[in-house]
Amino acid sequence: MMRSLWAGVSGLQAHQIAMDVEGNNIANVNTSGFKYSRANFSDMLSQTAKIATAPQGNLGGKNPMQVGLGTEVNSVTRIFSQGSVQSTGKATDLAIQGDGFFVVSQDGGTTYKYSRNGDFVFDSNGNFVTNNGLVAQGWVRDPETGKIDTSAPIQNIQIQPGLTTPAKETSQVNVKANLNAGNKIENMSVIRPLDAVAGLNGPDGTPNTKDDEKVDDFGVLFSADGQAFNIKAATLTKTGTTVTDAKGGQGIEVSFDGGATKRQFRYTDDSDAVGYTESYTYTDNNGNPATGEVHYFRSTEDLRKELQDFAQATSSSAEVTVNEQGKFQIKNPTGTNDLTIQVSGITDGDTENNELFTQTMSSFAGTLPAGSTGSKISQQINAATHAASIDIFDSLGSKHTLRIEYRKAGYIYDTNKIKTGVSWDMKITVPKPGDIGGPINPNELEGQVIFNSDGSLASYTPTSVTYTANNGSSPNQTIVLDLGHANKFDGMTSFDSPSNTAGISQDGFTGGDLDGIRIDQSGTLVGSFTNGRSFGLAQVAMAKFTNNIGLESDGGNVFVQTANSGEPVIGQAAAGGRGFVQSSALEMSNVDLSRSLTQLIVVQRGFQANSKTITTSDQMLNTLLQLKQ
Repeated sequence: MMRSLWAGVSGLQAHQIAMDVEGNNIANVNTSGFKYSRANFSDMLSQTAKIATAPQGNLGGKNPMQVGLGTEVNSVTRIFSQGSVQSTGKATDLAIQGDGFFVVSQDGGTTYKYSRNGDFVFDSNGNFVTNNGLVAQGWVRDPETGKIDTSAPIQNIQIQPGLTTPAKETSQVNVKANLNAGNKIENMSVIRPLDAVAGLNGPDGTPNTKDDEKVDDFGVLFSADGQAFNIKAATLTKTGTTVTDAKGGQGIEVSFDGGATKRQFRYTDDSDAVGYTESYTYTDNNGNPATGEVHYFRSTEDLRKELQDFAQATSSSAEVTVNEQGKFQIKNPTGTNDLTIQVSGITDGDTENNELFTQTMSSFAGTLPAGSTGSKISQQINAATHAASIDIFDSLGSKHTLRIEYRKAGYIYDTNKIKTGVSWDMKITVPKPGDIGGPINPNELEGQVIFNSDGSLASYTPTSVTYTANNGSSPNQTIVLDLGHANKFDGMTSFDSPSNTAGISQDGFTGGDLDGIRIDQSGTLVGSFTNGRSFGLAQVAMAKFTNNIGLESDGGNVFVQTANSGEPVIGQAAAGGRGFVQSSALEMSNVDLSRSLTQLIVVQRGFQANSKTITTSDQMLNTLLQLKQ
């Protein structure tokens, strides 16, 4: 009889604990990161009145006879199911989607605690802390390397208030662009006046010293009646020192003395033919036999110089120049003779294009008297060009514009005189008083870009420039020019499509102050600065346990490690089985109110039933006592 009383008492005690567990669950229904618990019952040791016996002879076996002694709560299991994620709008709130715990410490990392509650804030010292003052643990950016080393031991996450980032001088410029390889050129500009370049002479025949820009070397376009076209190359065959003209070139025929002598000027893409002269015969205006010469030019400067040499044969001080509008200009200010100029086309080439070429120079025709202050001017001549600019930075964070200009320069040949690619001249300029080591103008440096026959990049020079801003910043700043890799299409290309710059970038920036922090899915605290730069300042560490249920609650929404939880495996979020981090959100409690309220009813009924066991046993004892009366 007494056993039923104690069984009822044990039932009351067990259900009271179950009620405590469910009450705690309901109390924490709005606690961020809370995981609900469940009370697990088990029966107590039973009292055995008769043991079991095996069958003997004709008697069957007997089962044991036992009377249970009640129940107990043998465990309280914490359920680590995922809670709902609630958006909060607070940038430093973090929710874990998946397995894992935030690592926090109250003693600088000597001991760790673990939490699913990501309600973090920055304190006055810049520590990333919970509302209880525990400092989040992770990795901080190394100011020397500028990187976050997640293989290093974790430490307190601290972002210094008023953090600034120093200026970083540009060390690399990347360019991805296409330079038009086709015959129809849409990107072009006027040819330029003569520059002081070795080997090029001025109007007086002496080395030029003008501080202007170099003329283009290839891809000359002549405009007439609103049209533009490339001059076709002459088809030349060279054997030894003899060049045979297959009459495929384009050019003009000019006489400066009314027809007594003539010279043909033909464009060629064969650099070996430039300067080569071949004689021919013709009949002059008086019907008399006369001789002329064919001269091949490859650039507008070749043409200018040869026109001038030929004009000076008639009037010694005649000048042929290129003006700022990209037009050829003939002057005879102190000449010894009048210049009677005739211009006609060469009829053994492409007639249509030859006519356009002739029209470009047709305004030369007529007489230019000796001592005249006037001049004869051609139509505007354009060159195939492309340009791109980007701002670069020095060690002080000062901004300077680096401009890269390209002008089509010519074909590349192998030893068998077969075209294997094309080259473009490249000019790099920076604003004065900047210095990039140009031999004539310190702020201008020339180079070349060569392409293969498939349009891929073959090579380029220079591959880097040394820049000195001359403003008090560090001198001799090395800037690598990355135009792509040889024989690949990852940078500069030359296809038959309009010239365009697909991308240009550099890695420098000016100094800036911390303007805000956002946190990405890996738990990286990314700082945004007033100079427009953003980079990781720190990264929150996450811990993963073999047995989450083995963790022990330490109050304040944190857990501590136990002997049965296993060692924490600490690493980055979204790696190694750890969940990812969602910022501006918190994980809600995983308590299901409908389940908890239903469980309250079950526990209550169990408690009431056990109380009935006690009262009934008491009545039975009273009946037993009354037997004596």
